Amino acid sequence: MISVKIKWSGSEYPLEQIPLSTTVKELKDLIKEHTGVLPVRQKLCGISLKGKPPPDECLLSDLKLKNNQKIMMMGTREEVITEATTAPENMPEVMDDFEVPEEVMLRISERPENLDKVANRVQKYEFKKKFNDFREGKKLLVLDIDYTLFDHKSCAERGEELMRPGLHEFLSVVYSEYDIVIWSATSMKWIEAKMAELGVLKNPSFKIAMFVDDGAMITVQDEEGHVVRCKPLGVLWGKFPQFSAKNSVIFDDVRHNFLMAPKSGLKIRAYRKAHKNRGTDRELLKLARYLMLIADKDFTTLNHDRWERQDCVCSATQ
Repeated sequence: MISVKIKWSGSEYPLEQIPLSTTVKELKDLIKEHTGVLPVRQKLCGISLKGKPPPDECLLSDLKLKNNQKIMMMGTREEVITEATTAPENMPEVMDDFEVPEEVMLRISERPENLDKVANRVQKYEFKKKFNDFREGKKLLVLDIDYTLFDHKSCAERGEELMRPGLHEFLSVVYSEYDIVIWSATSMKWIEAKMAELGVLKNPSFKIAMFVDDGAMITVQDEEGHVVRCKPLGVLWGKFPQFSAKNSVIFDDVRHNFLMAPKSGLKIRAYRKAHKNRGTDRELLKLARYLMLIADKDFTTLNHDRWERQDCVCSATQ
């Protein structure tokens, strides 16, 4: 017999006295009873068989688990997935992420129907997870989570093993000039769970202003009628008028998230395969230098697509 603790969505679920003859599939069934997450949706981080995720038929006795070992489970209940993915009837085809010309993005961002959607979010979206006040004179840095700060596909014993290298150092450096907002296209519970694993609310060297979830996003159409969801910075600007395109930047690995703020988006390289790339990824450390170089600039004069040419970032867009 063995006991384990399942960590999920900020809580721990003890599973006591499980026979070692239990299969991984049966373990997932037990986890479902406690969390409501279907076995097919579960990803168990912290257990492996010869360095790979164990198959469902694998016995717990083969996994060399320690008694009371903590296992991080990543997964989402069906009702949350349904709520997040159910589209209105007759919604047009969804557009994949691809390079949209800047002039097209500008036209999309200026359409009255899209501006109305932003205004609606300003009125109705509640910023419930605000941890610290915005500071006078600071610029705004908005950060995505998945593939920007965290490799959410790989497995690991601890969440910090999937954290992008240099995350805490990056946040510590830029905090002197930027107020930091985390905005993910997921539910707030999922954001809180991931950020807890990464420890970003407990580091004394920086403070996170707030979390923003998928409820603040809007859906827009491109000029061919395709539909895509995006993160309109206008929702933040409408609630907090000290910020605007002149002093705000958003990092995301998905370019279409910038459709309503094309001059404010910086597409970061996606961080995947953490175990393979954690030793070579330096994206955040280079971006920290970039952000400090432009901290006294009007961001509307910059082209963030050229951020890696850091000898040129202090020049106006050419």
